[in-house]
Formats: sequence, structure tokens, C-alpha cells
Amino acid sequence: MAAPAKPSPPAPMTTPSKGGRNYAIVTAAYWGFTLTDGALRMLVLLHFYRLGYSPFTLAFLFLLYEAMGVLANLIGGWLATRYGIARMLTVGLCTQIAGFLLLSQLSPSWTVTMSVAWVVLSQGVCGVAKDLTKTASKSAIKLTAGTASGQLFKWVAWFTGSKNAMKGVGFFLGGLLLDRLGFQVSLWTMAGLLGLVLVGVVAFVPPLMGKAKASKSAKELFAKHRAINLLAAARVALFGARDVWFVVGVPVFLYASGWTFTMVGGFLAAWTIGYGLVQALAPTLVKRSDDGLSAEVPAARWWSALLALVPIVLALLVALKVPQLTWVVVGGLGLFGFAFAVNSSVHSYLILAYAGSEKAAEDVGFYYAANALGRFIGTLLSGLLYQWGGLLFSLMGSAVMLVACWLITLALPDRRALQAPPAVPAQAAVGP
Repeated sequence: MAAPAKPSPPAPMTTPSKGGRNYAIVTAAYWGFTLTDGALRMLVLLHFYRLGYSPFTLAFLFLLYEAMGVLANLIGGWLATRYGIARMLTVGLCTQIAGFLLLSQLSPSWTVTMSVAWVVLSQGVCGVAKDLTKTASKSAIKLTAGTASGQLFKWVAWFTGSKNAMKGVGFFLGGLLLDRLGFQVSLWTMAGLLGLVLVGVVAFVPPLMGKAKASKSAKELFAKHRAINLLAAARVALFGARDVWFVVGVPVFLYASGWTFTMVGGFLAAWTIGYGLVQALAPTLVKRSDDGLSAEVPAARWWSALLALVPIVLALLVALKVPQLTWVVVGGLGLFGFAFAVNSSVHSYLILAYAGSEKAAEDVGFYYAANALGRFIGTLLSGLLYQWGGLLFSLMGSAVMLVACWLITLALPDRRALQAPPAVPAQAAVGP
């Protein structure tokens, strides 16, 4: 008697109820990860600024964290395709726990050079963890949302928005833990929280989710459709434009303006939560089309142009030294966050609309390698530009990147331009 045939990977997501269950499990796991990741950024930034580190040194602390994300996304996408999303979630969570424990061993008796090297190394470990976990989590959405573009956009937007809202809570949590528990105990506490999340992933995420035949060569892995390449380039500029003034410039500017650490952390938390809520509401703000592109691509162009205007106007106001400048910047940051959130959600949807689904994790990795590269460039320039010319230079750098982002979106193809298949089949990805 012939043995029953084994189900072929990827793991079956055959019913809406099962898809919804797995979507909820992966989302909850990523919430827990994002909460501690946001807290980590605030812990490191505030702790070392209090110790007297310069803006460039603060940015340098995060450089390996961002740089490792480029590699982690590319490799993580390939590994998630070959071994399944559940395994990569597990590896990502374990790596983050290891990074927290490594960072907690930092000693006040060490020299500045040794301390910086240790923090950069620990942050690099956490950067690998973040993007392995993100690639696996966001790949799962394509496999759970089904084929209806309306549901896909809604699930992508909700996942992205709720994740960023949780990151905002993490910013507040980081400041609170630093005040109440100190640097070392805070890291131990967060490692314990991630341990609970890890147990949940091992227990409930289907082990074969997302498993498929991975690319056999680097050429196959990188040979994406022109639309995906353009959108990845726009992503570099978009996230570089955010981080070039958000990572170092805004927190240091507000603290230098007389705000306390708690006020700075609370504001950044509120901003990120609001940004996440707008992302979740993006499907109600963007006109939909039956083909999934003819209305959405123009929306990407329009929102990119609108976003570019914000740092341009703010830079002019900063240069003119208008009264109540701190609150002008705060208000401008609110407008920036609203437009940026819609841009991010539209991009996240478009990458899915352009691609297929067989190797979702690989395309997530490719796309978010570009995302990580943008964060790396923005983080580096955030410290350099602020140290050279304060918030004005940071805003000018953001404006230049956003104009580049808008120009790239003008070249994005619509459905009619995609009729001819690419030489190497493009796959699906999903956005933050």
C-alpha cells in the first residue's frame, strides 16, 4: 500500500479561519519583540547621552545595528524560505535575548573606547535579531491574508500600524525602565519578556509556514522585477529621510531645549503610537482600484510629494528662527509622521501587489534590506549633520532624500506595464 503523500511546503493556509489564527499569533509575537526593541533604542540613547556622548557617537552606537539589518534581511529571507517562518522567528528571538544579555555585561569601569565597541557589537547582534524576526513575521502576512487585495491591504496596514504603535509604547517603556530599574536590570527584564514570547512561538506557530524551494544562486535571489527594484530604491530614500532627523536630531534638540528625559521619551512614544495608528487607517485614506495598482501608484507619488514639503518648510522656519521654535518643530513632526505613515503603508502594499507569493520571505528580505540600508544611511547622517549644523542640516538632508523618493515613484509601473513577465519570476514581500 502506498504511503500517503506528504503535504508540500509552504505550510497550508487553506481556510480563512486558520489564516486569521496564524496571522494573530505571528502579530502578537512580533508585538512582544517590537516592544522590547523600542525600549532598547531609548535605553541606549538616553543612557549614553546622559553620560556625555556626542551626537555623532550616539549615532555610531546604532550603525552596526542598522548595517547588520541589510545582511540579516537578505539571508533571513532565504533561510525563512528554506527552513520555514517558525524556525526563523525562533532564531530571531533567541538572538535578541543574547544581545540583551551581552549588552547588560557593560561595565562602568571600562574605558570609553571599550564601552563604545562593546555597545556597537551588542547592537549588531540585536540588529541581526530584529531583521530576522521582521522578515519572518512580515512574510507570514502574504501566506495568511489570502488573495483578495482589499483584505491584503487591510492586514498589511493593521500589522504595520500596530507594530509601530507598540514600538512607541516601547520608547516610553525604555525611559521608564531606565528611571526605575537602571540600565542593567532593564535589559534583564526585557530578556525575560522575550523568553515568554519565544515559548509562545514554539508552541503555536505552524513549523512549516512559509517553507518553499529557496533560490539556488545569488543571481536568482537578487534578480527581482524592475518594479520591486524601484520600490526598494524609494524605500532607501524614504527611511533615510526619517532617520536622518529622528534618530539623533529630534531627541537631542528637544533635550537641549529644556525637556526632561521622561518628556522626550513620552513625546517620541506618543508620536510613534500616532504614526502606527495612521498606518493602520491608511486603507481608508487611499483610493482603491480593481487591479490593485492604477489608483495606488498615483497615491504613492502624491503622498511622497506631500511628505517632501514638510522638512522643506520646517527647514525654512528653523533658519528664520521663528518664535516658539520647539513647538513649531513638534507640530511639524506631527505632520511629517502622518504623511510618512501613509507613504510607508502604501509602499508596503505595493510591494505585495507587484509580486507573487511562492518565495515571499526572499522578497521580504530583499525589500527590507533596502529598508535597513536607508536606516543605516539616515542614522549615520543624523549624527553627522546634527553635529555640523544642528537641526537645520538634519532637515535639509531629510528634504533631499524625500525629493529623491518622489522622483523614483514617478517611474513606478502600473499594471499595464507589467504584462511582460520578467526573466526571473518575482515573488511577494510585505512591508513594515
